[in-house]
Amino acid sequence: MAGPLLSMQAITKDFPGVRALDDVNFEVRSGEIHALCGENGAGKSTLIKILGAVHPYGTYEGQLHINGAEQRFRNVRDAEHAGIAVIHQELALIPEMTVGENIFLGREPRRFGIIDKSRLYQNAGQLLSQFGLDIPLHGQVNQLGIGQQQLVEIVKALSREARLLVLDEPTAALTKSEVEILHHILTQLRNRGVACIYITHKLKEVFQIADRVTVLRDGKTVATQAVEGCTEDILISQMVGRELTTLFPTRDHFVQSSVETEPALQVEDLSTYPSEPPQLENINFEVRRGEILGIAGLMGAGRTELISTIFGAYSGRWSGKVYRDGKAVQIRSPRDAICQGIALVSEDRKRYGLILENDVAWNMTLASLNTTEDITSYGVINKRMEYKKSAHSVDTLHIKAASLYAPVRQLSGGNQQKVVLGKWLMTRPKVLFLDEPTRGIDVGAKAEIHALTAQLADAGVAIVLVSSELPEILGMSDRILVLHEGRITGEFVNENLTQEDILRCAAGT
Repeated sequence: MAGPLLSMQAITKDFPGVRALDDVNFEVRSGEIHALCGENGAGKSTLIKILGAVHPYGTYEGQLHINGAEQRFRNVRDAEHAGIAVIHQELALIPEMTVGENIFLGREPRRFGIIDKSRLYQNAGQLLSQFGLDIPLHGQVNQLGIGQQQLVEIVKALSREARLLVLDEPTAALTKSEVEILHHILTQLRNRGVACIYITHKLKEVFQIADRVTVLRDGKTVATQAVEGCTEDILISQMVGRELTTLFPTRDHFVQSSVETEPALQVEDLSTYPSEPPQLENINFEVRRGEILGIAGLMGAGRTELISTIFGAYSGRWSGKVYRDGKAVQIRSPRDAICQGIALVSEDRKRYGLILENDVAWNMTLASLNTTEDITSYGVINKRMEYKKSAHSVDTLHIKAASLYAPVRQLSGGNQQKVVLGKWLMTRPKVLFLDEPTRGIDVGAKAEIHALTAQLADAGVAIVLVSSELPEILGMSDRILVLHEGRITGEFVNENLTQEDILRCAAGT
């Protein structure tokens, strides 16, 4: 048997106060799809950044070989010349340029020193045709959905004749049909001898597409094994270092007639008017203290628009009424919502939830500066109290960070999400909106966030949970609303409910 295409041996990488990788060994064969799994903070991203020379030779210990020859990559271009293409979660495309221009960016075919646009689009079209992709070559990238952008990024990488393709959470924002297209492309590449490192938290995808899987935990290699014969329970146990008996906490579902009659939040006849037809039309619902209300629907159904509007973060016009504890309230901005005891954990934590360059303590107290008197006095922040409260939240939520003054960008995705949660919990919300709260985080962090959500509901917080993962909606919700094209098409008490029941309403049938 031929040797591995890639071999990384005894890789050790330190950051100030943290050992991110500790004597890691990892290899990939030609024509293999090799899954790389582990909790957030396990070291996956650091290992890939070493492979792609984001962390160049000299900043880590250990050896990296391609086809048996040692490599000492000084920069990203060195890694690309060796046939390595890394596609990160944040895509490296120029939104204002066309698909064809992006595919050959920096490597445009030229004639007499001038870019040959005709040949550029011809070559790009041939690449798209190879993989059966119907993407407009002359259309701007910013006119594409995130799924098509992801596929353009892959074609761009393959145009360099990459021998090793690295995909970091490639399906986090893809629809089911787009995932099927991606997996079909990866199968074609495997048949051509191209290797792929597939990083994902979606363990079902490991068993659908991968040949082997390597698990990292706390910066160390735990296991490398064939997917055939492995199980999800085995992988979870290897990832978290313990058996995870259930992803969803056991709790008695909220009883509609219990405790109190007045809803914590009530919405009447809510409609939005950014264009015709409205994105949301005649939305009516309520959520009571201690209840988890799930909101399901396909992409574009209006789930995020609904909670953003109620939270005062919608930029367009809207009509309708919102009641808090039975009293009509005017919410024109997020500040108004916070004052009414409403909090929103947004779906895009990096864009809307955090200031990545600022530290953990700064981010943790950001939303409560005007609501918590012991943190601010006469507009001045009490740094001692800020540190004390942030430290308590970090300890309570089990956030892993080098220090409270470490920039949030240095934290793993799961720990960043916990900082966002901690920020909003510090406002002591009465109503908590959770928009895709476990997207892009590992199974252990998911279980922790699910347990925390249940604890908050048991403590009397009214929770509205938006999720595109139907097992999460079914596993956590007391009642479920289903949206289709901006309208409520179904409402269910979560008893003997199936995914098929929800999907029928989500599809508008």
